[in-house]
Amino acid sequence: MILAAMAAGVAFVSFLAAGLPTVAMKVERTDPGLDLIVPAQPILERIATGPGRRPAELQRRFRWTEGPVWILGSFLSRVGAVFTSRRRSALRETGYLLFAETPSNSIQKWAPDKGVSVFMQPSGYKGTDHFPGPEPGSNGMTLDSLGRLTVAGHAQRDVWRLEHINPQAQVTVLADTYDGKRLNSPNDLTYKSDGSLYFTDPPYGLPDLEKNPDKDLPFAGVYRVRDAEAQMPGAPPDHAKLQLLVKDLPRPNGIAFSPDEKYLYVDNSEPRKIWMRYTVQADGTLADGKLLFDATSDPRPGDPDGMKIDEKGNIYSAGPGGVWIFSPEGKHLGTLDIPERVGNVAWGGADHKTLYVAASSSIYRIKLTVAGIPPH
Repeated sequence: MILAAMAAGVAFVSFLAAGLPTVAMKVERTDPGLDLIVPAQPILERIATGPGRRPAELQRRFRWTEGPVWILGSFLSRVGAVFTSRRRSALRETGYLLFAETPSNSIQKWAPDKGVSVFMQPSGYKGTDHFPGPEPGSNGMTLDSLGRLTVAGHAQRDVWRLEHINPQAQVTVLADTYDGKRLNSPNDLTYKSDGSLYFTDPPYGLPDLEKNPDKDLPFAGVYRVRDAEAQMPGAPPDHAKLQLLVKDLPRPNGIAFSPDEKYLYVDNSEPRKIWMRYTVQADGTLADGKLLFDATSDPRPGDPDGMKIDEKGNIYSAGPGGVWIFSPEGKHLGTLDIPERVGNVAWGGADHKTLYVAASSSIYRIKLTVAGIPPH
C-alpha cells in the first residue's frame, strides 16, 4: 500500500539556482498532509561535496557526513551575549553550518559565502596508535541554551562540550562511563529545556562493533545526563548524574523531543528499522515505549538515523531512500528522496524553514513551508 501511494505521489524536480548546483529530486507523497510541508516544486541544492569554495573538487568528496547544526555568526555565538529575538532573527542568515565528517575525524564548517573549511581535526579519536576502524571521528551535535556546541564523541566514546564556538576553546566532558564502564560510542543527542542532556549510545564507533574486545557494556543504551548544562566548564563528569533510560534497542540512533517535551522519539537503525515514542515522566525518565513506525521491509539504502522536529510536531528523519516525514502520531506523510544515503538533518536559516541534509559525500538543503525547532 505504501509503495502504491509512493508511485502515485512522486514529483521529479530539477531546477537551476544561482550560485549552487541543484539535483534531480523525487518527493514521495504518501499522505495529503505533506502538501502543507513540502512545496509542489521543491528545490534540492547540493551545497558541499568537499573542501573548497564551491563543491568542485569531486575527487576529494566526503565519505560520510553527520551531525549538522546551524550556528549563529561568530559574534553572536559568544556565551553571555544578549540580543533581542528580532535582532537574532535578522542576523541568523550570517550564520554557518557545522557537520561531522566521521571518516576523516573532523568537524567541517560550511559558510554561505565561503564554502567548506575544516573547523576541528581531530574531533573524535585522539590516540597515538592508528585507529583500526572506519569511523574515528565525532558524530551528532547540538547546542545548549547558552549556544555551546555539544558533541557525541563517537570513536572517543564520550560526550563533550565546547565552552565557546572555537576549536581552541575549553572542552568539558559531560559523560564517559556508566557504572564504571566506558560508553560504547555516543551517536546523537538533544537537550531538554531543563538543561538535561539525552543521548544514544550504539556501537557504531567501535571497530568490529559488538565483537570489539574493548566493548565494556553488554547493551546499547539511551541515557540522560541530569543538569548537564549546569556542569562547570572543565569539571569532570558527575557519573552519579548519568541515568540509563532504555537498553532494549540494539542500535539506538536518532533522538529528538516533541515540541511540548511530553514525548521523546528514538529510532533504531538495525536489524529492525523502527521509530519509537516514549512518554517523558516528570522526573525526566521515560515510560510507555510505543512503536511509532516500522520500515524494516523497505529495501532501499539507508536506515533510521538522525532526526529533527518542526513546530507542528512533525518528525523528519533519515531513513531508507532519504528523509522520512511523519506526523506526531507516526503517520508516514512522505519521503524526500535524496540521491545519497542520509545520516542526519538540521534546521537553519533566519526562519528555520531550511532543512539541511547530511548525506554520505554531500550536504544538501531544501526550503520547506513549516518552520523547524532549532536547538535550545
